[in-house]
Amino acid sequence: MTKAHLKRMAAPKTWNVNRKKTKFITKSKPGAHTIQLGIPLTVFFKEILKKVKTTKELKFILHTQEILVDGKKRHDTSSMIGFMDVMSIPKTKENYRVLINTKNKLYAQEINEKESKIKPCKLIRKTVLGKDKIQLSFTDGRTILVKKNDYKTGDTLILEIPSQKIIEHIKLDKGCTIMLYNGKHVGIVGKVDDIQGNTINLTANKKKYETHKKYAFVIGQDKPTIKIAE
Repeated sequence: MTKAHLKRMAAPKTWNVNRKKTKFITKSKPGAHTIQLGIPLTVFFKEILKKVKTTKELKFILHTQEILVDGKKRHDTSSMIGFMDVMSIPKTKENYRVLINTKNKLYAQEINEKESKIKPCKLIRKTVLGKDKIQLSFTDGRTILVKKNDYKTGDTLILEIPSQKIIEHIKLDKGCTIMLYNGKHVGIVGKVDDIQGNTINLTANKKKYETHKKYAFVIGQDKPTIKIAE
C-alpha cells in the first residue's frame, strides 16, 4: 500500500517547505507530473499560498467552493498540481500558475483571469494512429489528437483550458524565449541563440548559457506569453 506521507527532510528539493516544522508531510497521489515538478494540493495551499493552516480547512474549501486546476474541479487534497498548471478560485477571483525559480523551487505566480484560460504545453512525443490521426503527448500528461503533422517534439502549443483548443504553436527555434525547468540553470528565462543537436545556447540578462535541449520549455516568441516573476 502506498504511504500517504513522507518525511519532510526527504521531500523533493523543489518543494519550498519548512523542513523542520513537523516530521512528516503529505505525499501527492501519482499524477501527470514527476514528484519533482508536482506538489500535493494540500501542501500548495498550506505552504506555498499559505491560505490554510490544516488539511481539514482545505477539505472544507474543496467541498464548499470551486477549486479548479486547468479548468477542472478538484476534490482530493492529495491530488497533484505541477509545473505550468493553473489553479483558480472563482469565488475570490484568484488565479495562479505553478512555475519554478532559479533556486529550483516551485512557486505560485499570480496571474489575471485572461491568462488563467491558457496553458503552454511542451510536446514530448508524437504517435501516428492512422491517416489524419496523430496523437500529441505533453509534459503534463495530457494528449490531444490532430490531423496535420505540423508539430515537432520540443515545440510548445498554447492551449485553451479546459477545452484543449490549440491557440498558438511556438517552435523551439533560434530567437524564441525559453524557460529552463530542470538542469544546472533551472529557472532561467532567455532567448535561444543557437541549437546544435541536443545543445542549446541562450542569452539571459546579458549572460550566455549552455543547456540540454530537454531542459528547455518554450514560453514565447519575442517575449513570454505568460507572466513570470521579475
